[in-house]
Amino acid sequence: MRVAITEDSVLLREGLARLLSEAGFDVVASCGDADELRAVLKVQLPDVAIVDIRLPPTHTDEGLQAAVEIRAEHPEVAVLVLSQYVEPALAMKLLANSADGVGYLLKDRISDVPDFLASVRRVAAGGSAIDPTIVSTLLSRRRTDDPLDQLTPREREVLRLMAAGNSNQGIADQLVITVRAVEKYVSSIFAKLGLPSTGSESRRVLAVLLFLRS
Repeated sequence: MRVAITEDSVLLREGLARLLSEAGFDVVASCGDADELRAVLKVQLPDVAIVDIRLPPTHTDEGLQAAVEIRAEHPEVAVLVLSQYVEPALAMKLLANSADGVGYLLKDRISDVPDFLASVRRVAAGGSAIDPTIVSTLLSRRRTDDPLDQLTPREREVLRLMAAGNSNQGIADQLVITVRAVEKYVSSIFAKLGLPSTGSESRRVLAVLLFLRS
């Protein structure tokens, strides 16, 4: 699996490259800014681009803009953006049209190596990987007549895991329950929230995140 890394911190960039290489990924590019990444994409397309959300020269949202461009111009390339901070608005900008092959993780998540590598693989396979902290932030927002109040504590936990990009099997494994039980919880959640029961995992994630953002 070919991976392109774009991160202005040399230490983190090299650390990511070594981590991914040792895990069997083919690191085809290691860039320091968005322009370097754009130049790489003109020559070869990776399977997944890992991009820091804040890059030179202004360190605001250059990485996010590059990620959005990749999604528009090269939809076959999966994108995983990394951020130092919880920025739900920027995450939703990336996910505006699709959650297929998209990930948004906090950099602290890299320290959990197996989880991080699993997220890269999930995104590369066309799935989603949304940082649990971002999902929890969205879940904690209150509004008048909040439909989330209808959910049981277990349903809220299933919703959190679903919004993070976990499949029914993944949710079952984490909660130590059966897949059938997860399916029942998911059906109940979608009914209570008035969301369509879309088929694919990524569409389901997008529907949930759009609901949580509103």
